[in-house]
Amino acid sequence: QVQLVESGGGLVQPGGSLRLSCATSRSIFSINVMGWYRQAPGKERELVAAITSGGSTNYADSVKGRFFISRDNAKNTVYLQMISLKPEDTAVYYCNGVRGSAIYWGQGTQVTVSS
Repeated sequence: QVQLVESGGGLVQPGGSLRLSCATSRSIFSINVMGWYRQAPGKERELVAAITSGGSTNYADSVKGRFFISRDNAKNTVYLQMISLKPEDTAVYYCNGVRGSAIYWGQGTQVTVSS
């Protein structure tokens, strides 16, 4: 079993920045892929960014060049640095982990981009 705990969401003005954190209960090396998803009201959950245990990254087209996923192996934590935020980035952001055939989710953290 893997527990994922997100933090760092909040209210930010357009053009602002936020950094989300996802702390894992197991060594991050044991998790094949870590990712961030988001779900806006009335929309389906979508992949925002992902990072493999080997360090390869993948981003949704809508966030390329603005969002950056990284991890701190010593802290078993994955980050999502978000810059140049837009109102359309408003959503609940979920941390996701894939370990073998098992998929784990965090509880979500709200990000609101509004003036």
